[in-house]
Amino acid sequence: MTTLTVGEAVNYSAQLQLPDSMSASEKKERAKATIREMGLQDTFNTRIGGWGAKGLSGGEKRRVSICIEILTWPKLLFLDEPTSGLDSAASYYVMSRIAGLDQMDAARRTIVASIHQPSSEVFQLFDSLCLLSTGKTVYFGPASAANEFFASSGFPCPTLQNPSDHFLKTINKDFEQDIECGITVEKAIDTLIKSYTASEGYQQVQRNVADIRKQDCGALEKKRSHAGFLNQCQVLTRRSFKNMYRDWGYYWLRIVIYVALSLGLGTLYYNLGSSYESIQSRGSLLMFVASFLTFMTIGGFPSFVEDMKGYSVPRNTAEIH
Repeated sequence: MTTLTVGEAVNYSAQLQLPDSMSASEKKERAKATIREMGLQDTFNTRIGGWGAKGLSGGEKRRVSICIEILTWPKLLFLDEPTSGLDSAASYYVMSRIAGLDQMDAARRTIVASIHQPSSEVFQLFDSLCLLSTGKTVYFGPASAANEFFASSGFPCPTLQNPSDHFLKTINKDFEQDIECGITVEKAIDTLIKSYTASEGYQQVQRNVADIRKQDCGALEKKRSHAGFLNQCQVLTRRSFKNMYRDWGYYWLRIVIYVALSLGLGTLYYNLGSSYESIQSRGSLLMFVASFLTFMTIGGFPSFVEDMKGYSVPRNTAEIH
């Protein structure tokens, strides 16, 4: 919600996502610690903002989204371009905190992130690397071995160049042009795909997939790792009232319109009397008021749609957990 501050948004999310076995103070402390890890302590009391309301920058909003997702220390985490809108220093800071999630409680975690143009420092944080081009796997294996793979395939990374930039430049098919080796990008991609499918790494991946398919995982255990129904109702109601109180455009402005309309109609239809014409006037007044109130309810639809987004995302995340 655009009317909430960073601290309120993360704290409400903690109250909803974390189990009832944790006390309110523990949840609040977890929220504050997560905000500090994402470097948002200076914007703790800043409203998120949105259309028509000044607030956080795009990069800061992205970090708030990451805060909300890592509150529960998930065992499996998917991130879509988490460093977009961040400078190189902030990108490294955020990715290093995400990579350090396995140090929270000594539990092994799987983090899958799509990323474009990472710096060399960020690239070194990745354990495994998957390069895709036109839906085909060009390379999948240890990130530290990608340089050797490209070199053995005839596309060595130049000295003092960021390896990730070299990889993306070699397999980017959006612009048909010759690369430094004197061949087209499409031919380079075909060469890399053939090299990968013939490599020992590809064979090892196939064996691992076959072994996993043979395993009998049994029935999945559904663990309840979020707040109970009553706690959810309490938190959502409190959050909704706070949003209504702060949202001038959707709530307070309509109250002003209702008051002004009441004064205007009350003055216009004051002291009608009891004649036949006054009965018609009262009927017209009632029809106008009913029609006006019906159309005014449409003004709440944008806020309702925005609230639905805020409800659906945490609920889907909780069901996955």
